[in-house]
Amino acid sequence: MARYLGPKVKLSRRVGVPIADVPKHTAKRQLTPPGMHGYRGRRLKDYGVRQNEKQKLRYHYGVLERQFRRYVDEASRGKGNTGEALLQLLEQRLDNVIRRAGFTRTVWASRQMVVHGHVLVNGKKVDRPSQAIYPGDVVTLRERGHKLARENMESMAGHVVPSWMDVNPAELTARVHALPTPDQVPFDVNTNLIVEFYR
Repeated sequence: MARYLGPKVKLSRRVGVPIADVPKHTAKRQLTPPGMHGYRGRRLKDYGVRQNEKQKLRYHYGVLERQFRRYVDEASRGKGNTGEALLQLLEQRLDNVIRRAGFTRTVWASRQMVVHGHVLVNGKKVDRPSQAIYPGDVVTLRERGHKLARENMESMAGHVVPSWMDVNPAELTARVHALPTPDQVPFDVNTNLIVEFYR
């Protein structure tokens, strides 16, 4: 299973926005370009601007290039706006649902929770972070993952659960009752530039 194993804060610095909502990424000094002095190059051309938007979304969801391209292809085959469909597909990933529910702080932590077998979808163990979650699905945590999830929830007091899911903190379950819409995604990105990048 391929995944990025390098320094995560460097990704935030590279694209100029915090890709995770944790203090390490949101600190002001962390948004300078990586390197000893930061890269003080020329302004980005059109290609660079579109590529930067694409990288922001990729890093935010922890997806590598080949898988991201497959999501773009799938979104373009469907009806409606390709950018909105792309965001919807990425939001439906199991690792993202766990993060949005507040059981973990970052997408990397939720990915690890899934791979280690702590997550059940509709009562069955699922160990693929890319598993798509649809309306009506119930995501629960196994007993051995409860302590970690409760610690994370305590450390993220004030976390807002999106309106397309219901979370029961006592039982550590999340029920998805609707498909997410682009205005419910708490990450600012221009999907039109991403679609243009792949054309």
